[in-house]
Amino acid sequence: MRTKVTLILLFLNVALFFFIFKFERGWRTEEASMEARSRVLGAETADIRSLRISGFGFTTVNLDRQKDEKWALTEPIEWPANPHAVNRIINELQFLKHETSFSVADLQKNDQSLADYGLDNPRLTVSFTSSSTPEDGDNDAAISLFIGDETKVGNRLYVLSSDRSRVHVVNLSLAHSLTIPVEDLRADTVFSVPVFEARSLNLQNAANLRVRVRRDGNQWAFEAPIIARASKPNVELSINALNALRVRNFASIDTTEHNPRNNTTLRITLEGNNRRETLILGEAIGATAITEAATETNNNNPRTAPDIEYYAMLEGKTTLFTLSLPAVLIDSLLNAQVALRETRILDFSPDAVTQLTLNAPNQPVLTLQRLEANAQPDALNPSLWQIVRREGNQGPQTQSADDQNVRRVIEKLSLLSAQKFASDAPSDADLEAWGFNRPEREINITIDSGNSAKTLSLQIGVGVQPDNYAYVRVGNARYIYLIDSEILHETPASPLNYRQRLLRELPEAAKIEQLTIIDLEDNRIVFETTVSENIDENIKALVAQLRSLRAKRFVSSSFTDKVEVTGELQPWRYRLDTTISLPSSTSEQTEISSLYLSPRLGGATQLAGSAEFDTVFEVMQPLLDSLWTLIYAETDPGPPPAKETAPATETDPQP
Repeated sequence: MRTKVTLILLFLNVALFFFIFKFERGWRTEEASMEARSRVLGAETADIRSLRISGFGFTTVNLDRQKDEKWALTEPIEWPANPHAVNRIINELQFLKHETSFSVADLQKNDQSLADYGLDNPRLTVSFTSSSTPEDGDNDAAISLFIGDETKVGNRLYVLSSDRSRVHVVNLSLAHSLTIPVEDLRADTVFSVPVFEARSLNLQNAANLRVRVRRDGNQWAFEAPIIARASKPNVELSINALNALRVRNFASIDTTEHNPRNNTTLRITLEGNNRRETLILGEAIGATAITEAATETNNNNPRTAPDIEYYAMLEGKTTLFTLSLPAVLIDSLLNAQVALRETRILDFSPDAVTQLTLNAPNQPVLTLQRLEANAQPDALNPSLWQIVRREGNQGPQTQSADDQNVRRVIEKLSLLSAQKFASDAPSDADLEAWGFNRPEREINITIDSGNSAKTLSLQIGVGVQPDNYAYVRVGNARYIYLIDSEILHETPASPLNYRQRLLRELPEAAKIEQLTIIDLEDNRIVFETTVSENIDENIKALVAQLRSLRAKRFVSSSFTDKVEVTGELQPWRYRLDTTISLPSSTSEQTEISSLYLSPRLGGATQLAGSAEFDTVFEVMQPLLDSLWTLIYAETDPGPPPAKETAPATETDPQP
């Protein structure tokens, strides 16, 4: 029984679905048929290529779709069209529907004529051609609609078909779209190549100097008149500013007095994907007054100067117009060789540097070399960099370098920027005057670029009359940058500046058992203690500093029995002996590490020397403070005693 009921329900569902399918299909077909019958125009509107709008008291407008698929006005002026306004007209034509329609033949039967509907002399005519229109120059091939009177009620409009056989009643919005002012049909923009599409920016001034800046991957570069890197932010800001320009006024196409082609200030060309747009700037309007105003504004700063208005034309067009350019933009374009230049001298990532070589006069060549990429610092080798020195006929000598200092120098070089561009074509005399016959620094930076390595070379010179500037050139390039001379102090060529500052890091199992400070003037023990768990905080701080002994800076690469104090060589004043126990698997070894100390040279300076590490260095502040307390505690008078105050009486004011 259940099976029979299930089969019956299944049959009813199938029948219902079949009925719905047939009904809906028929309904949709009928709907599509009604939609098609209500359209005034057919498939010819799918790809409109030209538009012409004319009428009594209406300025005739011609619009053509160009090869780049952009619309342009050809009448009454030659100018790019506003795509939004054109698309509105095309959409009106594509989706134009009649609410009712009747044949012209029926008018005669009812003793009517086209004049009754304003269609004997239409007030407006719109004609268009499409991709299917024969290209034989026959104007009769165009499809036209003739616009007549408005209906007396209902805000409707009478339209005569192209073959003049039918009258349609359509929405009044068609007339509103077609009668848009020419000013609204014109694009007010000058350039339409967005920055992401732009491939090059070309400039040519009145003196025929040509500047070309080309996109090079993700960067920009000068191709003329020099080969150099361009500033990506500055170039793209300029392109965005060009795209933001708006026409201020249109002049008569017959005006020749101010034709920019006869008096060109600047030609600006933007190239995009298979297209180029060129703006020709003529003379400035009121140039003298504007220049004077700009000079008086904030010391001739173009960023605060008023905009400058120019006569202008587009290449290939006859329309004369005016537009205003921000002073900063025109200044950048007229001085593009400087304004759009990349001021960063070197382009590399600090993380990609594998070697740094520094050479200074009267000093051996210093090489800072990075260890293997996968190397990790440890107690035996606490640095990822090493110093490599070659002196005389000796083989290379290596020493651990201070990662932080090496990194600081590399980052300074990566951020090195030009203050000015001294010359793009210096003479040999210029190079000598700027110190390149004997550079203050010659720096080579080796970069790991994946499969291969490349080296960036840098020369820094100082002029005949030293000032706050230095001169620099990169590789074999002829152009010279002017930079802050502080870079010479920030790139010292002495190995002392890069030596690993961590002198000792005792293993965790090692113990400091005893501390002794001796005054070497009379061999008197100033301080002595056995290190235990019950020592005071100052001794704990000293022990911590001695376990991890670090130099603030190095004074000498070798230990001597005398040290320079206040300009004189003097014997060391103190010696700090540290007894260290180093347990091993078989026995416990004990050694004494001696640190020689100068007198304290100020609140933050005291020198130390070590024969063990063969160096003289400046101690860190925590070690200096601990030594001060232990050496001078007995002689330090301490703070002055507090003044005694009389006990308060009943008449004394209470605090």
